[in-house]
Amino acid sequence: MNQDTKHNEIKKRIQQLIQQIDPNPEREGLQDTPDRVARSYETLFGGYTMNPEEQLTFFDSEQYDEMITCRDIDFYSTCEHHMLPFHGKAHIGYIPNEKIVGLSKLPRMVEVFARRLQNQERLTSQITDFLQTALDARGIGVVIEATHLCMQARGVEKQNTIVTTSAFRGLFKKNSNTRSEFLSIIHGKTINQ
Repeated sequence: MNQDTKHNEIKKRIQQLIQQIDPNPEREGLQDTPDRVARSYETLFGGYTMNPEEQLTFFDSEQYDEMITCRDIDFYSTCEHHMLPFHGKAHIGYIPNEKIVGLSKLPRMVEVFARRLQNQERLTSQITDFLQTALDARGIGVVIEATHLCMQARGVEKQNTIVTTSAFRGLFKKNSNTRSEFLSIIHGKTINQ
């Protein structure tokens, strides 16, 4: 299905949804809503059209073999259970194995996988597994901290709940010192504190 056809289908279905929800679906404030929602979905679910492999740039000439960490990567995603947003911060660390990735590419990986219908656990694993395979890293760790509108606006209605998920591969999983160093870095502490 091409992009224009998909856009028009979403508009049509949003209009039908509005007609089921609002007693006055023709009022002025809702006139352009189907088109606005369809356009917003192009961004919110743009990860389906992105190939994560095309987002990476590697540098093979660097002989760096210590931990590289990128923390506090803001992201927005959509809960697949209620189609409500969840958002937060992702933290990624890895120990290279003869190649490093351009630093801006780590946030791009988060974006590729976050811009899909998701759950936080799968998002964490997808980022970790993809980067582990792409980098052939000696180890990788990913921690995601997020708040979920489905827990704030409905259900338990708890406003300050933060959900944390983590995934570790290689040295991050096998070596508790490596894992501890990564966790200290992402929580803003130096190793000696």
